[in-house]
Parts: sequence; structure tokens; C-alpha cells
Amino acid sequence: MTPRYSFVMPVLNEAGILQMALQRLDTLCGRAEASAELIVVDGGSSDDTLDQLASFSPQHLNVVTLQAARRGRAYQMNAGAQEASGEILVFLHADTCLSDKAFDGLQGFEQRRLWGHFNVRLNNSGLMYCIISWFINQRSRLSAIATGDQAIFVRKQTFEKIGGYARQPLMEDVELCSRLKALGRPYVVSVPVKTSARKWEREGIFRTIWLMWTLRARYALGANPEDLLKLYYPTQD
Repeated sequence: MTPRYSFVMPVLNEAGILQMALQRLDTLCGRAEASAELIVVDGGSSDDTLDQLASFSPQHLNVVTLQAARRGRAYQMNAGAQEASGEILVFLHADTCLSDKAFDGLQGFEQRRLWGHFNVRLNNSGLMYCIISWFINQRSRLSAIATGDQAIFVRKQTFEKIGGYARQPLMEDVELCSRLKALGRPYVVSVPVKTSARKWEREGIFRTIWLMWTLRARYALGANPEDLLKLYYPTQD
């Protein structure tokens, strides 16, 4: 039976959270009686990520594991989308969790738009993190531009028509949404996904806010994504 939904999850050294993420998605699919598959695309993990994938025994999902030819979310998600058989692609980061009502939101989307995304909530209940979440959602609603941790979803036919994610190492989500919104406004699922606040917690709230706005501004002005990657991951080889 052809699945309705194809979840595409790019991973790289996510052993610390992957088992919980897989189990959560499998459980949600069972509760919603959703016809779905999960395609996990590894970017060359050096921890136990692949071992956890091999040992996972889903009850409701068909899980496919791929090894990407090149590291980078855009390349990994394109590889997963190419293997997907579902009508609707949902690009889900390992550190982003769908809510119990996520499939209700996806069903509401199906007859209305070509693409969309969820609202987001950081998984830290502190006041500043709640404010950050609110601003992210307002920015996305006004600009019709979402980020990857908002679980972007799109009809596979539409995704293929526009050529998928641009082959670039950063801002691939912004670039994709820019092309998609030329086809129509996104369908926004108001029930939020919950995504990790680990970067904000590790590097500091105000430093991360400054970094994110700097990256977006420089990208809008035509900066090379390769150069922006060095700012986002200053210690990456």
C-alpha cells in the first residue's frame, strides 16, 4: 500500500535523541492510523546513530535508512525525497517533535494548499524562549518563510516540479520557501511542533538572536551560503 505521508529526516550524530524521536513518530502514526513512511538520511554519523536505526522496531511505520552521498541537510533531504513514495513530504528534524494533533493539521492542509509548515515552540518553558517562539511564528506568518525546525511539508509533485532543495549548505529552507510562496501562500498548522532549544541554551539567547538575524540579512543581500556556514558552525572542519 502506498503511504500517504513520507517523513524525511536528515540526521548527523543524533544518537542522544534519535531513539525517542523515532518512537514518538511511530506512536503518533499509530494513534492517528496514518499511512506513513519514514526515510532517515544519515550524513556520515560517527556516533551510535546508525546502530540505533538498525535496532529500531517500528509498529506503524515503514522505516528506510539511506546514506547521503554528501553531508548537508539540503543534500540529505533531496536524497530522502527522491526515495519517498508518499503524496505529501514532511521534512522533520530529529530534534523536532510533532504534537498529538499534528495529523489533524496535515489533514486540514490536504485539500487546500501546495505546501505549508507548523508553528513552533522551543522546548524550554522560560519566558524568553516563549517570546522567541512567538516572534518566529509571527515572522513566518508575515513573510511566508519558514525554517526547517517548523517541519515544512509539501506535495511531492510540487517539490519535484520546483527541483527540490537548492544544493547549498545553509539557508536551504529559506530558499525553498521563497520559491514555494511564488506558487501560493503556505498552510500554517497552528498547533505547534516542539523543537530543541539546545543552540540557544548552549550559545546564549542574545548571541544566537544576533547570529540568526545576521545570517538572514547577509543571505538576503546575496552572501554565499558557504561563507555563512562558517559563521553558523565556526569550529566545523
